[in-house]
Amino acid sequence: MSQAFDVVFIGSGPAGYIGAIRAAQLGMRVAVVEEWKTPAGEAALGGTCLNVGCIPSKALLASSEAYEKVLHHMADHGIAVAGATFDLGKMMARKEAIVAKMTKGIEFLFKKNRITWLKGHGRLAGKGAHGWQVEVSGAGPSEVHEAKYVVVATGSKARGLPGVPVDNVLVNDNIGALAFKEVPKRLGVIGAGVIGLELGSVWRRLGAKVTVLEALPTFLAAADESVQKEAWKIFTKRQGLDIRLGAKIGKVETGKKGVTVQYELDGKAETLECDRLIVSVGRVPNTDNLGAEAVGLKLDSRGFVEVDAHCRSNLPNVFAIGDVVRGPMLAHKGEEEGVMVAELIAGQKPHVNYDAIPWVIYTSPEIAWVGRTEQELRAAGVPYKLGQFPFAVNGRALGQDETDGFVKVLAHAKTDEILGVHIVSSQASELIAEAVVAMEFRAAAEDIARITHAHPSLSEVIREAALAVDKRALNM
Repeated sequence: MSQAFDVVFIGSGPAGYIGAIRAAQLGMRVAVVEEWKTPAGEAALGGTCLNVGCIPSKALLASSEAYEKVLHHMADHGIAVAGATFDLGKMMARKEAIVAKMTKGIEFLFKKNRITWLKGHGRLAGKGAHGWQVEVSGAGPSEVHEAKYVVVATGSKARGLPGVPVDNVLVNDNIGALAFKEVPKRLGVIGAGVIGLELGSVWRRLGAKVTVLEALPTFLAAADESVQKEAWKIFTKRQGLDIRLGAKIGKVETGKKGVTVQYELDGKAETLECDRLIVSVGRVPNTDNLGAEAVGLKLDSRGFVEVDAHCRSNLPNVFAIGDVVRGPMLAHKGEEEGVMVAELIAGQKPHVNYDAIPWVIYTSPEIAWVGRTEQELRAAGVPYKLGQFPFAVNGRALGQDETDGFVKVLAHAKTDEILGVHIVSSQASELIAEAVVAMEFRAAAEDIARITHAHPSLSEVIREAALAVDKRALNM
């Protein structure tokens, strides 16, 4: 049955569901279109992030880290554990239980905020008497609903390699790599980006011999150069990840014994044989069958919806947010855009500060940063000064036996304004929040240096790095 709404969000990932909740809070009649189904065929909210991305991957990361600590780190604390084993089935069941709890939680929030869930695939179908028409097609007959405003929040999907079909049995994307029924003895990963490193780390800890093939000649090219060097040392020399940079992928073949990858490295033909292969070479926007061409919604050459700084498309009252638009494909970035758009529709004047969006890689140790890297500042000719301080001399880090990494603070050479903060640490995802707050308020390095930090705590390293900007660190 056709219905009319103030706003319809197409997609219920973090961008879509958070935007919808904010719009409902502001008094709008809201609907969300979502077609996701679980392997059991049940409809589910949350999109890629909650179902096969951020949430399940962090659950497996935590399980694999716990197992590795029992095997290799408990003895240092005087704790002897003999014959430690793990049950992969229970690990997977725990992961699925967490996913179900989160997705059911969104259903509860929809009911609480009186948001209508339109189950099926959503596409723009034209204009009607009450605004834009959105066609929703699913198991039954298609329905066409109308809304004054439409927000495209369809997210992204794994980028494929030409000629390399993903079956999620032998050749896997992120979905298949989160659902192995057994630990592969030899695991190949194409792509040393965030997803490749996180999933490779999970299976390495559980016993797989992991080989990562990366096309770029630089490791973690988007990260600060100091982070690149530290992460390379930790992941390859200490943890045993075999990462091969500058690998040009050729033919990929599957057979009864697994997968064979032919590639070129330093001008030489090489072959990688593995039991399972993960293809992790980036993500592309979900704009297939969106109806963009039919209504004149402008997409760029890569399929992203073209938007301005406030996520407005070229069509009146049509917005797009999250992975389907420019900028980093980060769930929290999409959430902020969802809130911004809802408030814009309500007549408010919000904005998103894209210069203060934190990045996190949930490896062990974690990697997080916000703002600009040292190489970016050099390239732009911005005068800067830096302070860096290691966790190796921090009392809390020593007590936790988690001394890898550092904090690096970059500040303007003349104004002392913080331009970037880069962290490698077991708790980098939590520690980076202080830096984000500081940058939102355009704080100086001196401001952090003057703030009292609890002792002993990992956060003291942030203060020490801020002090080091002016060469006055207290504990080194």
